[in-house]
Amino acid sequence: MSQLPNCPQCQSEFTYEDGSNYVCPECAHEWPQQAAAEEADTARVVRDANGNVLQDGDSVTVIKDLKVKGSSLVVKVGTKVKNIRLVDGDHDIDCKIDGIGAMGLKSEFVKKA
Repeated sequence: MSQLPNCPQCQSEFTYEDGSNYVCPECAHEWPQQAAAEEADTARVVRDANGNVLQDGDSVTVIKDLKVKGSSLVVKVGTKVKNIRLVDGDHDIDCKIDGIGAMGLKSEFVKKA
């Protein structure tokens, strides 16, 4: 049996096909089958300040002095960060910086090393 996607509005698992649409019997939401296929194909792409695509495990270099919120510490220009992890949200990168600890960075302030 084929696995149908959950409803994008209420996350119900009881969706069914109706012609070229999916329909949710719980909230009556309808959406095209093509949209679900395109959504699965498009993965989020994170790029650095130079436009290079970043991936989990890459090493990056900080291109601007960054103040750490809640402390007087500063991440200096040229700081190399190894083994980054890409996440969803305001800050694209989770990492651990020597001397500072775990923190989130925005991809616009790093370049691929």
